[in-house]
Amino acid sequence: MATPEQHPIVPRERLNFHLDAPDIPKYWFGGDPYKTRLFDALSLIFPPGERFFMTCVRDYRDRITDPKLLDEIKGFNRQEAQHSMVHNQYNDRLRAQGIDVDSMMKWLEDLLFVKYRGSRSREYTLAITCALEHFTSIGAHSLFDKRDVLRDADHRVRAMYSWHAIEEVEHKGVAYDVMQDYAKVSYFTRVLAMLETTVIFPVVIQRFLNQLLKADGFSWWERRKMIIKGTLWAMGPRGLLTPLIKPYFPYYGRKFHPWQEEDQPGYEQWLAAFNLNRDPIEASELMRTAMGVR
Repeated sequence: MATPEQHPIVPRERLNFHLDAPDIPKYWFGGDPYKTRLFDALSLIFPPGERFFMTCVRDYRDRITDPKLLDEIKGFNRQEAQHSMVHNQYNDRLRAQGIDVDSMMKWLEDLLFVKYRGSRSREYTLAITCALEHFTSIGAHSLFDKRDVLRDADHRVRAMYSWHAIEEVEHKGVAYDVMQDYAKVSYFTRVLAMLETTVIFPVVIQRFLNQLLKADGFSWWERRKMIIKGTLWAMGPRGLLTPLIKPYFPYYGRKFHPWQEEDQPGYEQWLAAFNLNRDPIEASELMRTAMGVR
């Protein structure tokens, strides 16, 4: 079970990120199509992904007797439901740009709910959930450290990802506790699921990224150049992926637990700022100021 250092799971509902504001640029990440569409691809996968997470945890709810874990699952479900709702609001922006959002999400839903849940054991799909939760947890760390990866992003979209990252900190151990204590997933299955996820997750992101750039009218050659340049940025010292390498590997340890990970940079600063006015945009900006990254 998780250690006492875990943070309470606090669902934050009815938040307004003003994602319908007309002055949010199409390429809201510093005018860069690749960086913008990379994060747009992430937004597209969240609603089907969050529903998959909740479903895989729900498979074991009737077996759970620990009232603390049952309460944590309720908080987990409420947070994931809010993430889906807000990212769906953001995805409406993509629909307004002419992106065929529904067919892309339908493809992912078929992958998760037809291919995986239709052909794999419930233990294995829960292990896939835990692997993906590990990626979202360590990915959140790379967004809000001193390098300030989202410095050039529109402040409202940045606030959406900031809030999402903060809540990933709070519930990152829930699915894992269910997997360990009730599904009794073996070490081999956990590792196999992580290895498969490590391949499939970036493939899905690249598929959606390419479709988004293609819908924007970029030619095959223009997209290749963008992806090469963007990959060099992502893997560089100030990019998105480099900080994920070190925290990725502990998952393969036999005694790993998500609460062994370092805390999300800026968590306490965001929480203190949010508690002032319950404004997630203000909290995001005050957090960055408190961390000295502005």
